[in-house]
Amino acid sequence: MGIRTFLESCIRLLRLAKKPGKNELWLSIKICFIGVSLIGFIGFIIKILSLMLATGFFGG
Repeated sequence: MGIRTFLESCIRLLRLAKKPGKNELWLSIKICFIGVSLIGFIGFIIKILSLMLATGFFGG
């Protein structure tokens, strides 16, 4: 892909892009918040499990 083709693709994409509406924006924010929270919760669980294993909490 040459630079000219890339620039033409960029221009075409910018022409088709539109500003999201209020509902669409809030939906995106909610989805991002849920995703970040889920990843944080999974990291917290892994950290707790690793601390339990390191301190011999499981009887080891």
